[in-house]
Amino acid sequence: MTVLRIVPNLHSVDPASARAFYGDLLGLDIVMDQGWIVTFASDAPTVPQISIASEGGSGTAAPDLSIEVDNIDQVYQRAQSMQLDIVYELTNEPWGVRRFYVRDPFGKIVNILSHR
Repeated sequence: MTVLRIVPNLHSVDPASARAFYGDLLGLDIVMDQGWIVTFASDAPTVPQISIASEGGSGTAAPDLSIEVDNIDQVYQRAQSMQLDIVYELTNEPWGVRRFYVRDPFGKIVNILSHR
């Protein structure tokens, strides 16, 4: 038996409102839209992972999602220009990631990161 993918399902009364955050900010494509559910994806190859955390590191709260990107500085600048709620500023962490936390339209804290 092999896990092929892991899909977080975030509740929203208005799934379409995710387009600006997950589409415009992160560049994810809509691969399914049934009205009651909108699924965003990337064609980049991934490895299924799930993390269980007591905190987010560096004294932060554990985020709801972590999304790795190839250009963290570009995404951070885009988040700023979109006037999104950045709850943890862009930081080089001692364990080798550069990251920031931003609140999505549903109040979820998203850890956007790149490995250095």
